[in-house]
Amino acid sequence: MSIKVNKISKLFGEQKALDEVSFSIEPGQIVGFLGPNGAGKSTMMKILTCFIPPSSGEAFVNGFDVMENSLDVRRVTGYLPENNPLYTEMYVKEYLEFVAGIFKIPNAAKKADEMIGMTGLEVERKKKIGMLSKGYRQRVGLAQALIHNPQVLILDEPTSGLDPNQIVEIRNLIKTIGYQKTVMLSTHIMQEVEAICDRVIIINKGKIVADESIGKLQQLVKGKEILLVEFSHAIDIRKIKALKQVESVEPAGLNYWKIVNAGDTDIRPTLFKLAVDEGATVLTLQKQSSSLEKVFRELTS
Repeated sequence: MSIKVNKISKLFGEQKALDEVSFSIEPGQIVGFLGPNGAGKSTMMKILTCFIPPSSGEAFVNGFDVMENSLDVRRVTGYLPENNPLYTEMYVKEYLEFVAGIFKIPNAAKKADEMIGMTGLEVERKKKIGMLSKGYRQRVGLAQALIHNPQVLILDEPTSGLDPNQIVEIRNLIKTIGYQKTVMLSTHIMQEVEAICDRVIIINKGKIVADESIGKLQQLVKGKEILLVEFSHAIDIRKIKALKQVESVEPAGLNYWKIVNAGDTDIRPTLFKLAVDEGATVLTLQKQSSSLEKVFRELTS
């Protein structure tokens, strides 16, 4: 078991940031750790990386207790924090050599070059970190998290500030890393989670509200079919609402409606018949899938 958390709670004064949180992550898994702002995500990650202690409970990383064996935990863990603190007066390669030295890595210069190539920092390697864009600073942060070849990688908002091309590159890198390591990442970008994660843990108000594969998670809020329909001309909304099984109707544009079907029967033939009766044509009609974003909203609202 790469990560094991058992009834971890964390108090900041009278505020309970984590409330008896328990989960485990197997080697080789990429797990998305999601939740709204203030839910306890970063607090949990800081406990797992030994930055702050828990108030109660226990946590293990690669078999090492975060309270009893903090140096061993740091040795096997790579961490990219949300704010990504860097020494801005250092050059990129100089900084990575410095981090390699902290971990007592032999031939630090060679290892720094390897990380620069892996994270796409070649064109910026001779610049000071303070001169880099936010996206390239994120790459430097990811490089330092990987430089000691950790078995567990904990990433807090790893693609923050990256452009679309850089996001795809870093996603691919994380997926590649995930074959050999355990990866736990926090992000607000749902497409990112769907693209790279095997499993999702959702935390809300300090408690775990879901822990499933993405496919199973989407099934948690199924049951209501959402249709987006565009008619060729205006149809009285009252006539749409009067259709059997229609739970709600919302305008989504000119002659364009978002319709929630709360029943088990396909209502598309009924919509086509309504259009014919009103002398209109159905121009477009599509089902809206139960996206991870919708699941997230359902579980945390």
